[in-house]
Amino acid sequence: MTNEHTEVVWHQHAVTREDREGLNGHAGCVVWFTGLSGCGKSTVANLVDRRLLDAGVRTFLLDGDNIRHGLNASPVMLAPTYGDEFARRFGLGFSAEDRAENIRRIGAVAELFAAAGLVTLSAFVSPYRRDREAVRRHVEQYGRAGSFVEVFVDAPLEVCEARDPKGLYKKARAGEIKNFTGIDDPYEAPLAPELRLPAGVESPESLADAVIAYLRKTGKVP
Repeated sequence: MTNEHTEVVWHQHAVTREDREGLNGHAGCVVWFTGLSGCGKSTVANLVDRRLLDAGVRTFLLDGDNIRHGLNASPVMLAPTYGDEFARRFGLGFSAEDRAENIRRIGAVAELFAAAGLVTLSAFVSPYRRDREAVRRHVEQYGRAGSFVEVFVDAPLEVCEARDPKGLYKKARAGEIKNFTGIDDPYEAPLAPELRLPAGVESPESLADAVIAYLRKTGKVP
């Protein structure tokens, strides 16, 4: 391994975050949906995204599966274009280390979108508390306190497994998928999320209403 010394200097931009937020008419922030696969994260996030857009709020939704088609693609997906060595180095699987890097990259992108004045909705299992807290620190360090909103989409494992919209739990139970959260890999629920959504008992529409109400109450959107 070479010993590289790289000078990285932060450059101030002529257009500030406040300039962009003033143009948009609302604050930029990160709304981070977390929960087990099948709990309804993407469904609720999409409802919130649509309702905010219809209300004139500028948003963007980062979804776990979609991001793994590009920015955080697996080695198998990268190898045909970039070769095996590149794919092994930069592709992400589902080990604890790869999950951490997946969330680190997403956190960095989400912070950039929030700095552009967007209400940035992120829907990821993100099973480990340390990874979510690292994103919170990054977002608030480069933004402002309170600009990270953790939303725990709380549905019991048995409910998520009964839904199993992608058939993943069935495959995990059969041993076809390894390191699957909730089966052979842990999910660490948030200890003090800004919002807890009882996804096992309430409809996605009512859960989306709760998110919108929180964003309005805290002044993040008009």
